[in-house]
Amino acid sequence: MPHARISSSLLAALLALAAGAATAATASPADSAAAPDLKRQQPQINKILAEVSPKRIEAYVAKLVGFGTRHTMSETESDTRGIGAARRWIKAELERCGAGTPLQVAFDSHIAPVSARISRPTEIVNVVATLPGTQEASKDRLYVVSGHYDSRVTDVMNYTDDAPGANDDASGTAAVMELACVMAKYKFDATLVFMTVAAEEQGLLGARHWAEQARKNNLNVAGMLNNDIIGSSRSDKGKVDNTQVRLFSQSIPATKEMSDAVRQLVATGGDSDSLTRQLARYTKEHGERYVKGFKVSVIHRADRYLRGGDHMPFLEQGYAAVRFTEPAEDFSHQHQDLRTENGKVYGDLIKFNDYDYIAKVTRVNAATLASLALAPAAPQNVKLRTDKLTNDSTLVWQANAEPDVAGYRIVWRDTTAADWQGSKWVGNVTEATIDLSKDNVFFGVQAVDKDGNVSVATYPLPQR
Repeated sequence: MPHARISSSLLAALLALAAGAATAATASPADSAAAPDLKRQQPQINKILAEVSPKRIEAYVAKLVGFGTRHTMSETESDTRGIGAARRWIKAELERCGAGTPLQVAFDSHIAPVSARISRPTEIVNVVATLPGTQEASKDRLYVVSGHYDSRVTDVMNYTDDAPGANDDASGTAAVMELACVMAKYKFDATLVFMTVAAEEQGLLGARHWAEQARKNNLNVAGMLNNDIIGSSRSDKGKVDNTQVRLFSQSIPATKEMSDAVRQLVATGGDSDSLTRQLARYTKEHGERYVKGFKVSVIHRADRYLRGGDHMPFLEQGYAAVRFTEPAEDFSHQHQDLRTENGKVYGDLIKFNDYDYIAKVTRVNAATLASLALAPAAPQNVKLRTDKLTNDSTLVWQANAEPDVAGYRIVWRDTTAADWQGSKWVGNVTEATIDLSKDNVFFGVQAVDKDGNVSVATYPLPQR
């Protein structure tokens, strides 16, 4: 009689009883406990989403547009016009709405030298609001969300003409401000960082400075969400689509030299299992779970074709970072001098924004950030054993440090699939065997806490 493989149903029963034969040596009696409810919606997250206000977002955009221009080299002394007035107002507003909460608001400043898009040494100032995490094991894990508050017209060096920047990117700035003001009233295990950054239009200068300092100081930035041009649901052809947002996510970084980890990723076919792609899958799953009827369309590119945004300096530093952008940009309302030609209005004006749409994208951000910051960290040192030729697959990993971890879940998908298709709760163990061939599927391991909050998945590298 041929050697028989354990059936999937029998394997499930064995895992439920004793966390699997392969892990019996390291499993404790508690490992067989039932999994937390992994699909339930967290009440705190639903409360946060319910508080997001399209009217407040519209008011934020209107105030930003009211400064005339927010060009990086524009007026800084005036209280009513220019980028200086804009950043002081953003800081004051975040301080006002964060009063009585742990939200910490500060300027992050540096001097940019003369360059292709900077004609004189210029102070670049980010406004950064930090909500510290409350769990000792998680508070050093950071999740960043950003929008850029500077603006421009056709000539990127023109810092005097009106540049309302209602969509690009007052929309993203308003979303970040709304997120900070709403979420500051709640507690999270990990730390949230809400950033409105400057000088995106001059070469991503504000975001690059913060990301470089984060790497220099060994900050654990576990994920970054960039919101840039999320203001309009109407395309340049007049089609309205308020049912989805694009989410751009990088695969393998385009560097001359590969790190050992990236080389192993490529060698095992895991091109679509980079840290950023894992963050994108997580964002899609949790955004669509909480914002019903709204699709997060993951685009397998770092950004739009040969274009960029403030998430890219984070990618350069090795952090997971993604970009939200509306379904179809209208370029007559982007980077344009204000004018009317042949009856067509050009310019990034407030009237072209859809504030209910911006609120939906803001809620996707909120659901993702809250889910990430309530959940454990992604498991570390995840390996796929390759010491024996078998038709099943054994994964091992390092135990998480969080005190409320209930156990771990293994997820998988076909090699041609974009999103996870199957999952198995394996209990509070650090090794498990799944009756699936490593030849045919991609695996990930997620940590789960006692409330059912699930981490981002970690792709296993080979253990020889």
